[in-house]
Amino acid sequence: MSASKRPKPPAAPVETTGHEWDGIRELDTPLPRWWLIVWYITILFSIGYWIAMPAWPGLKGYTHGLLHRSDRAEVVKALDDLSVQRGLLGKKLLTADLKAIEADPELQSYAMAAGQAAFGDNCATCHGAGGAGAAGYPNLRDDVWLWGGGLEDIHRTIQHGVRSGRPDARVSMMPAFGRDGVLKSGEINDLTAYVTALSRRPADRAAVRRAAPIYAQQCVVCHGPAGKGVQAMGAPDLTDQDWLYGSSPSAIQQQIWNGQGGVMPAWQGRFSEETIKALAVYVHVNAGGR
Repeated sequence: MSASKRPKPPAAPVETTGHEWDGIRELDTPLPRWWLIVWYITILFSIGYWIAMPAWPGLKGYTHGLLHRSDRAEVVKALDDLSVQRGLLGKKLLTADLKAIEADPELQSYAMAAGQAAFGDNCATCHGAGGAGAAGYPNLRDDVWLWGGGLEDIHRTIQHGVRSGRPDARVSMMPAFGRDGVLKSGEINDLTAYVTALSRRPADRAAVRRAAPIYAQQCVVCHGPAGKGVQAMGAPDLTDQDWLYGSSPSAIQQQIWNGQGGVMPAWQGRFSEETIKALAVYVHVNAGGR
């Protein structure tokens, strides 16, 4: 008889637990050896951990272990180290020139982090979380600046604010031509068409011609003959596609009639000089820098 045809020896009987239900018996199969080894190792490890590390609570404290390690103490130490590091960078930021801050990668990184935190807590309410602004609140992410987009310009604006009542605040005043009776309703309608045409959009040509002398008399001093604005005065460019209070004819008419002008707080005295510098760097870098 060939080996392949020899009957296989019967398997060794496996003990059962003695439980049987509906013809199904519960076997008492031994656990795999590898599983038992891993289990014994985990037991030994846990015993060693209990001895070496803080582990067991007591009535008046806990076991400190042979290594005397403490996660709480390590966290406190890490926070102390971070505070020292931030203190050094903060002192460096306070004494550094604004341009030098952006030229130093470590200092700029610190300023960006500190500026982002201050912006989120204090500036995002008006300018939005990403600085994109809204109607009446300037967009800080584009390249359009009423008072200048240089690092020193931004720093001064944050320091003293706009129409904040401070002596060094940025101040501009758009007259309320309609509310104060400077211009008649028809003249304001014509001037609206003129401003619309300045931004290269369709407008009533007859109204534009009628408004030309009005613009020359009332608006040129701030916005310039071509409507390009005067940054030193905070007068916006009327020829681009960026509008603080809206670009529709009705929004332009409303601005000419009422002469709206927002207020930005002066942050000097509320923020440390370190925080103001960090904010200036944060806004400048996010806007692409000028």
